[in-house]
Amino acid sequence: MKQLYIKQKVFSLSGKFTVKDQEEKDVYYVEGSFMRVPKTFSIMNESSDEVALITKKTFSFLPKFFVSVGGQELFTIKKEPSFFKARYTIDAAGIEVQGNWWDMNFQVYQHGEVVGKVSKEWFTWGDSYKVEIVDEEMETSLIALVVAIDCVKADQAAASSPAT
Repeated sequence: MKQLYIKQKVFSLSGKFTVKDQEEKDVYYVEGSFMRVPKTFSIMNESSDEVALITKKTFSFLPKFFVSVGGQELFTIKKEPSFFKARYTIDAAGIEVQGNWWDMNFQVYQHGEVVGKVSKEWFTWGDSYKVEIVDEEMETSLIALVVAIDCVKADQAAASSPAT
């Protein structure tokens, strides 16, 4: 089972960070668009080829994020109408997320089989996540899913913070 680690830099305005393996070698590079519409996060491999793209839909009544891997849309994360607590759903054909994905502790299933596990690393500076890859064919998709969920969480935090 392969393990990858995502650690975001706390004070990075552009949203640049890396995904590292167990030997702390950079495996993926994530770069967010800064001051651009629509807001996007591009995930690139070691050769700087884009392998996944996360796009926030503009001009939508409720926030919606599209996740494409290898040029094909795999996931949609959208906010559902709710009066009290924010509620989001993840739509993906054949893929199911079980557990507390809002707190970043969940398993990802494809056709009933576990393909990956995600857990938040505590007591670190910035957000850090451990991604256990059970099915290596799903590696890029799992990384894109974790980054997308983190984008949704950051967007929700920004929307709920008081304007000064």
